[in-house]
Amino acid sequence: MLLSMMISGPGQPGNDIDVYLSSLIEDLKKLWDEGVLVFDGFRNETFQMRAMLFCTINNFPAYGNLSGYIVKGHHACLVCEEDTSYIQLKHGRKTVYTRHRHFLKPHHPYRRLKKTFNGSQEHETAPIPLTGEQVLQRVEHLNTIFGKTQKKEKSKSCIWKKRSIFFDLSC
Repeated sequence: MLLSMMISGPGQPGNDIDVYLSSLIEDLKKLWDEGVLVFDGFRNETFQMRAMLFCTINNFPAYGNLSGYIVKGHHACLVCEEDTSYIQLKHGRKTVYTRHRHFLKPHHPYRRLKKTFNGSQEHETAPIPLTGEQVLQRVEHLNTIFGKTQKKEKSKSCIWKKRSIFFDLSC
């Protein structure tokens, strides 16, 4: 089974994507827990089919909508989180994310380049990404409010905006 969706532009659901995904999540839970009886035409028999969500493929803004992570602003790197290195450009309201060369292998030639980047070499190692359990601990207390007409709280202390609906699936 393959589900393909593209919802873009100003009318895209944003955080409310969970409303669209809730029926898919219910179906996936049933397909994982119980399965459904399906007829195999080649073997001319029925069998109990089970299914799971293997992966999602999306762009960075959609990743933010699905995961619940705020992918804009000064802490946009989901691995670095509060330690995201950034520069605010003087003559524009753009944020430039720097120092992501630390994700390269230790002896990668780009780590030594100064002139091409910000005038310094990169010697730091990349942070360790969060586990699913760590993410769940950070988001389980969040109160998600759906609907674009409601004013949402802007908290400087939390870089997560919701608990993703994908946490409703079994591991």
